[in-house]
Amino acid sequence: MLGFARTTARWMTAASVLLLAACATGPRITSDVDPSANFGQYRTFAFYSPLAIEGQGYATLTSGRIKSAARAQMESRGYTYDEKSPDLWVNLNAYMQEKTDVVNTPEVDYDYYYSYRARRYVAVPTWRDRTDVYKYTEGTMNVDLVDAKQNRLVWTGVAVGRAGRDKPEERNAKIDGAVADIFLRYPYRAGSGTPAATP
Repeated sequence: MLGFARTTARWMTAASVLLLAACATGPRITSDVDPSANFGQYRTFAFYSPLAIEGQGYATLTSGRIKSAARAQMESRGYTYDEKSPDLWVNLNAYMQEKTDVVNTPEVDYDYYYSYRARRYVAVPTWRDRTDVYKYTEGTMNVDLVDAKQNRLVWTGVAVGRAGRDKPEERNAKIDGAVADIFLRYPYRAGSGTPAATP
């Protein structure tokens, strides 16, 4: 039973990331920052252990790809990877939830009656609401940056999107894109406490 639970959790994590990356319109991105954090002091980083996305205790192909994408984003901002003495821990997570949309749409129909006074059939409108229920999967991916010395979250970026299907050969590029979209909201560079403009 425990093995089944671990397999299910592993599949849910991998599927959520791959499905989120395949969103046709792109995920909704939000971020939050600790205003008291001194980002000018951060120059190095490493990955938090264990990563939230590797809750089953080992790396997967998907978690490895996300780590690679996050590392590329950090290094492009001047941060140096340092497992021994990082200023920042990078933690990654992904999950999905089943969602339901209920849409009520007014509709009109016509019933026909014969009017003896008018000596013809007349249309009488009847109004009703049509209810449509749509089920879908929503994927969430988040990147947390944690002050390693204080063990305190200083920045988080979250991508939320309706899940879709994707071809295996396109998944890596779309994972890279989803991680890049999250990091577009991270306004700092290594050793600089002055935020750059964010979208």
